[in-house]
Amino acid sequence: MAKTATEPKIDTYSIALLEVGNLCPTLVVADRIVKSAGVRLLGIESTDGTAQCIKLAGRTSDVTCAAEYGKQIAEQMGSETMLAIMPAPLDVTRDLINSPPVYSPLLGIYDYRIPKEEHMSSSDALGLLETQGLVAALHATDEMLKSSNVTLVGKEKIGAAYVTIVVKGDVAAVQNAIETGKATVARLGGKLIMGDVITRPHPELAALIPK
Repeated sequence: MAKTATEPKIDTYSIALLEVGNLCPTLVVADRIVKSAGVRLLGIESTDGTAQCIKLAGRTSDVTCAAEYGKQIAEQMGSETMLAIMPAPLDVTRDLINSPPVYSPLLGIYDYRIPKEEHMSSSDALGLLETQGLVAALHATDEMLKSSNVTLVGKEKIGAAYVTIVVKGDVAAVQNAIETGKATVARLGGKLIMGDVITRPHPELAALIPK
């Protein structure tokens, strides 16, 4: 069972920054991290490239343990990572880390995913299909929606032609949708980066996903 994160005293407050290549593994890693340790997920910020930065706050020992665990998971999935632990960061640094999201006209998204009031329910499973190239991603999306009782959450671009399709629904339907999507990408000769299912997203991760 996940621990409940409490706001630490200022002298023990630390921030961990874990950069993970590509969006799909980043979301999987973020979910695993907040389920395993008493830390708070501040958000996930894009580097305006393929890498995504997971931001965690909590006690130094907790964020260190959680971030190192996340780094290990990401590398097992074949993702490149970079990790930094910032004990007792200055107020100005904390403000910079938590600066408001900026809209990227090129990608059509905000560069920083932070908790939203209107977000998906953590009772829904989350399906993630990431490709390099848009044709395979869009065709796979159509096949996923036709094959399973899932709802399209959205299409995310992170640059370098990487596209992540996000769907939600009950676990069995989402699992079937992702398998269908992976098979469609393979049939088209597209480049599949990753397909995965988060069966019960942690509420802090669910708060980053639009409703």
